[in-house]
Amino acid sequence: MNTQVWFVTGASRGLGLSLAKTLISRGFRVAATSRRRADLVAALGETSANLLPIALDIRDESAVSQAVAATVAHFGRIDVIVNNAGYGQVGAIEELTDAESRANFDINVFGSLNVIRQALPFLRAQGSGHIFNIASIGGFTGGFPAFGIYCATKFAVHGLSESLAQEVKPFGVGVTVVSPGYFRTDFLGGSLGVPATEMPEYKNVREMQALHQQDYNGQQPGDPDKAADVMIRVLENGTAPLHLFLGADAYQLAEQKIAAVGLDLAAVKTLATATGFEN
Repeated sequence: MNTQVWFVTGASRGLGLSLAKTLISRGFRVAATSRRRADLVAALGETSANLLPIALDIRDESAVSQAVAATVAHFGRIDVIVNNAGYGQVGAIEELTDAESRANFDINVFGSLNVIRQALPFLRAQGSGHIFNIASIGGFTGGFPAFGIYCATKFAVHGLSESLAQEVKPFGVGVTVVSPGYFRTDFLGGSLGVPATEMPEYKNVREMQALHQQDYNGQQPGDPDKAADVMIRVLENGTAPLHLFLGADAYQLAEQKIAAVGLDLAAVKTLATATGFEN
């Protein structure tokens, strides 16, 4: 298995960095991307038989095409895609501008789509491969004031991953949407986007924002190295599911959401299902 070539975006920090380091330590070959190549070199090292650091802005599809081609040229193939690059945007739905909202989608959704489109021709041609799309527990349950736009991007990742899994299954390509809970990375630090203009009416949003930036940041219960290990192991042992929730907190929140949806379904089932034409 360690002859596989992994293509990991957002690999200079956070979960992407933990994954790249773990892969390299186990002998896998890794194409690691980030906006600044110098950050990758500082974190992982220079180009070698097992590592190809690539400067990449995933919003630029032509650059993505070149990065995927460079990976195949360097390693001879590409096996596993990890769409990890992304950032969190906080702010109330009303106070975030169109530009701020679209910017989050450009990275978290459309950037991943660029990678998927450019990688799939190689995966289809070889009749094998796997795609990990890193979402969030916030892509499964959206009950977080201040995180509406971010949750919307990650809900989109869930939806496109479920459809993608069905589309590429005939080609021997698997798909997993990964939903981590709170892991101790710098995600809640400097990379968290905040509104250019805050509305004083949204006290609950400011409270949730402060809670994440000041209280949760640096105290997250999850170990990103262990998350990386899980991703590698489920692929190695052939148990990679379509939905991979990571962390006890993610499991708890997912189970609460499933239970809440069940209650909503039951509450109005008789009324809501009596919507067919009368025969």
